[in-house]
Amino acid sequence: MKRLLLFSFVLVTITGHAQTRKKIDFDNNWKFSLGHAADASRDFNYSIANIFAKSGKAEKIAIDPKFDDQSWQSITVPHDWVVALPFEKSPNFDVMAHGYKPVGGLFPQNSVGWYRKHFSINPADSGQRFTIQFDGIFRDAKIWCNGFYLGNNESGYVGVTYDITDYISYKKENVLVFRVDASQYEGWFYEGAGIYRHVWLNQFPNVHIDENGIFASSFVRDDQGYITVSTSINNKNLGEEPSEIQVYCYVTDRNGKKITESAQNKIEIDPQQSRTVTQLLPVSNPHLWSLEDPYLYKVVAVVKSGNQIIDTQQIRFGVRTIRIDAAQGLFLNNKHVKVQGVNCHQDHAGVGSAMPDRLQYYRIALLKEMGVNAYRASHNAPTPELLDACDSLGMLVIDEQRLLNSSPEYIDQFTRLIKRDRNHPSVFLWSIGNEEQGIQYNSFGKRIAQTLLAKQLELDPGRTSTYAADLGNVFNGINEVIPVRGFNYRINSIDDYHRDHPDQPTIGTEMGSTVTTRGVLKIDSVRAYVPDQDITYPWWASSAEQWWTIAADRPWFMGGFVWTGFDYRGEPTPFEWPNINSHFGIMDMCGFPKNIYYYYQSWWRTDKDVIHISPHWNWKGREGETIRVWVNSNAQTVELFLNKKSLGKKDMPANRHLEWDVKYAPGTLEAVGYRNGKKISIQQVTSGQAYSIQLVADRTAIHADGKDIAIINVVVKDKKGREVPDATNVIEFALKGNGKILGVGNGDPSSHEPDQFTDGKWKRKLFGGKCQIIIQSTDVSGTFELEAVSGGLITAKQIIQTK
Repeated sequence: MKRLLLFSFVLVTITGHAQTRKKIDFDNNWKFSLGHAADASRDFNYSIANIFAKSGKAEKIAIDPKFDDQSWQSITVPHDWVVALPFEKSPNFDVMAHGYKPVGGLFPQNSVGWYRKHFSINPADSGQRFTIQFDGIFRDAKIWCNGFYLGNNESGYVGVTYDITDYISYKKENVLVFRVDASQYEGWFYEGAGIYRHVWLNQFPNVHIDENGIFASSFVRDDQGYITVSTSINNKNLGEEPSEIQVYCYVTDRNGKKITESAQNKIEIDPQQSRTVTQLLPVSNPHLWSLEDPYLYKVVAVVKSGNQIIDTQQIRFGVRTIRIDAAQGLFLNNKHVKVQGVNCHQDHAGVGSAMPDRLQYYRIALLKEMGVNAYRASHNAPTPELLDACDSLGMLVIDEQRLLNSSPEYIDQFTRLIKRDRNHPSVFLWSIGNEEQGIQYNSFGKRIAQTLLAKQLELDPGRTSTYAADLGNVFNGINEVIPVRGFNYRINSIDDYHRDHPDQPTIGTEMGSTVTTRGVLKIDSVRAYVPDQDITYPWWASSAEQWWTIAADRPWFMGGFVWTGFDYRGEPTPFEWPNINSHFGIMDMCGFPKNIYYYYQSWWRTDKDVIHISPHWNWKGREGETIRVWVNSNAQTVELFLNKKSLGKKDMPANRHLEWDVKYAPGTLEAVGYRNGKKISIQQVTSGQAYSIQLVADRTAIHADGKDIAIINVVVKDKKGREVPDATNVIEFALKGNGKILGVGNGDPSSHEPDQFTDGKWKRKLFGGKCQIIIQSTDVSGTFELEAVSGGLITAKQIIQTK
């Protein structure tokens, strides 16, 4: 069958080009099938067929370009095949920690996935070079092009690129094949499986700028800024004659207006050799990148041969300064910043780890609204689009290596990570690892850390590193050599450590770890829920209020990163089955805030008036029962009213909250606060029965590019238009028009409902009165209409434009 292949690509066009670099979107038109990790007959004869005896030999196996894959599933990437698997109870710790999904060594039938993609190359481009770039595959991916083995990328998190020039056919169809083996875990949390990040086909000339070949850094003196740009050039020409080229770079503002340009450096570069050209560009009165104003310039590197431009690359770049001081903490552009951070894993309700780009921006915006200013990518290399979102929205980042190891494999992973991410202004600190309990306090850990730190300084001398140590006042091992001491919990040890090591900066790499279930009043050991207040936490951790009151009061302590910003699949602490995801999030897996959200917002958003009452006030059957009411606010005083009767006025202590014991009666619970003389108030009102459905879209117009998404949150309301916070109705969805549903969720940590429906009968039960549906555009402009239906309720519809 003839396949219609549609490529989209990024094209930089400059007058005088001899050739044009292309970055071609390779996410569409993939074929997928599960294999089998233990049965070759169900794994397309892999491990039986002798595929390494002769180069390109791949008969009678899925690697063969002539293999018939028409019966395989048609997919687009990013793709996570695990999110669609059912939950399965297991006594195995790692299965539990990964959210009871049947993947890994105990489930060979679900742990290998095969991908195939057919594509054609224009014969006119036969003088060009081609690479295939994978931003992330989980995990242990073996890759072939036209039957020729390209390599094995073991990492489930760091991307990899292979040159496929020698294996391209210009006269017939080409075939890429992947065998992805997720039998072995890398983490102790949900990791998914598959090609869960973007894939790109890069096309460029033989003399070209290397992948990640631009390295920009900046410094500022008085009002004068300087950008240092190092450009790495590679000559892949055959023969003996060197190539004579000119290399230069320039900087534009965010709108593309050129503001500074270097001289053109003439160099010779021999065949099969690389050279790096470093140039300094002044920028007068630079517009600095900051948390409040994350301004981004564009840095462009250009390679010319004679009068023709033969290659160019562009990056976004922010001019900013970072200073870390052991006595005073962190400074961004010489302004003191207290780190108000969160840790996050990389999965979301409905889509698992295959998150659309827009979802990265959505989640970072939710964190910014709470007052978060820093993000730790725990515990692995983040997707590039996450860093793009942090650059664009103003969020500092700790960028983390998956494993503390200095073997060639992990040095290579660390090198790829740093080279990929070192131009991002959001990245202010590298992390060389996390909680390596077996080696963090001995000479093994110290020596490995020294090797990794030397590599970091070689590749990025303008930054420094930390390590996330779950140790108290312990100096032996990694802490002897790490530039910034990271504390995972052990908050009561920071004073002693600082006393003994006053010249070493300190930061809370993991703090808090309160466990809460959105909307739940009391512990429920049957359904595995915990109260939605800042009162429950594991033995190693602390409440939000405990750690933040200590951190806020110590200028030398840089601040910290809460575990975690969002709930995530796996680590169902303090319960196990039927609980299938964590309770640690300040927000649930859909991004719906829990009550603890408002504690942090009260003290982290100094620019916003905050007042919040919890719990909600729908407690039929508990009339007369005493319920502890919490008020989180940055008001100086708060008075609480029930049905207009005052229950007392209290002063709000800094970085804390207020409580009242209230005998439950239906009606209106109101908190009235005064902040700097301004009255602020909030109500919790007992609602009536669910009457109608309401759909709340994050946007009503999205791009018709087959990638953009609409995130639609679902609530139900009573006849008076009040939300029903305890509603549990099942909502059924139908979609018409130019869109496709990616997934659904509701934030229930014990829900075993599917996130994805292959039969098209999409539905989700409300949890705490809410659920969420994510819809992706097609590449056709127009509209799509979502209809939400539930028996006995007024139906809701939402129209989204795609253009």
